[in-house]
Amino acid sequence: MEQKTTKISFWERFSYGCGDLGCNIIYSAMSAFLLFYYTDYVHISAGIVGTIMLVSRIFDGVTDLIMGVIVDRTKSKMGKCRPWILRMAIPFAIAGILLFSVPSGLGQTEKIAYIFITYNLVSSVIYTAINVPYATLNALITQEQYERSVLSIFRMILATTGTLIITNLTLPLVQAFGNNASAWTKAFAVFGVLAVIIFLITFTGTKERVKPSEYTKQEKIPFFKGIRLLFQNKYWIMITLTLVFIFIIYSLNGGAAVYYAKVVLKNPNLVGPMNLVASIVQIVAMFFTAFIIKKIGKRNMLILGAIIYGLGFAMFAFVGTSYIGIMIASGLKGVGNAGISSCMFAIVSDTIEYGEWKTGYRTEGLINSASSFGFKVGNGLGSAMLGWILALGGYAEKAVAQSASALTAINALFIYIPVLSAVLIVAIMCFYKLDKEYDGIVTDLKEGRGVADND
Repeated sequence: MEQKTTKISFWERFSYGCGDLGCNIIYSAMSAFLLFYYTDYVHISAGIVGTIMLVSRIFDGVTDLIMGVIVDRTKSKMGKCRPWILRMAIPFAIAGILLFSVPSGLGQTEKIAYIFITYNLVSSVIYTAINVPYATLNALITQEQYERSVLSIFRMILATTGTLIITNLTLPLVQAFGNNASAWTKAFAVFGVLAVIIFLITFTGTKERVKPSEYTKQEKIPFFKGIRLLFQNKYWIMITLTLVFIFIIYSLNGGAAVYYAKVVLKNPNLVGPMNLVASIVQIVAMFFTAFIIKKIGKRNMLILGAIIYGLGFAMFAFVGTSYIGIMIASGLKGVGNAGISSCMFAIVSDTIEYGEWKTGYRTEGLINSASSFGFKVGNGLGSAMLGWILALGGYAEKAVAQSASALTAINALFIYIPVLSAVLIVAIMCFYKLDKEYDGIVTDLKEGRGVADND
């Protein structure tokens, strides 16, 4: 266990943040362009691709938990997490290239098989094998609450930067390489090399300092016992439920925006400016969130962020098609998301010490991977809601004018469900008291209290 407060340098903070920049090169590409590539360049039905992605979600949840256990059992001179970032950097880059390299000479069945294998290999194995250790690294760099928050802020600033890079450079790069199927392969070869360099910065620029308390039980924990220990950690349950609702909002915000702009605002070209304003405002706001967290704590920062985020969505119900109103609402969402994203993963890290104090076992990897499973559930639920509610509302893709029920469905997806989710986030986090208890828990761990009670 870390014995004293350690000041984390700017370079280490930046190096840690680079990890999510690297991860987002693939994650953002899969979210923004993979379906488009499969349907428009490989000519595979969107329905088939959607089914493959749904199956992958189930497999993904299992591999997340398995990787969490592997991280907890890893012992090396480099630590628990950093070895996996080094080992998986090149496979990660190759995986990104494979996603966008469906051989043109294959028949439809062979193409579908290729997509099924590569998508699951990338999403459920390789991405998981680098992202779970990366997410866990925060808890091993430092045990100091504020420093964890600052690390998370650097993480989310650079993650958002990665998203902007992918969403703004991918199509121009594909155009430059010839705007055909092989152009996508070349574009992601460039991104793959960039990802390797970025992950090497994370590996070389960070250090794992936090060790288990000398009083903590050191034996290997069986998988199912580890799961049972998770559910003895009330604060982990709270933040995982919160992550489910956060990522429902994220999924709906990303997926429903194009329908809202096209049908309600009558201008599909507004999607770009709306997302750009929200992202830029979020990045700028995150430079100030560390100071606010120092004053009010992570829980209150997340609650405040959720309130502002919800108000940003609600504002769309009142501004109509006013361009200024739409941009202000988008900016408000950016401010709110800065508050949420700057501390949500740092809160997950804090629940590790509570779990160690409560149960006598320290399981950084399993706690982070199970929370990862939680936000993937949120993403999956958001994606499912998008399809289900659009279908229920009778949305017709080629209709000149949509029905009233379709308009209601789109408004529900883009405004009302995100607002309700924000309210639920606030309600859950009102019961979260770990910010006030944390210092006492760390002291107890150092002195053998709490753990000893469970022996």
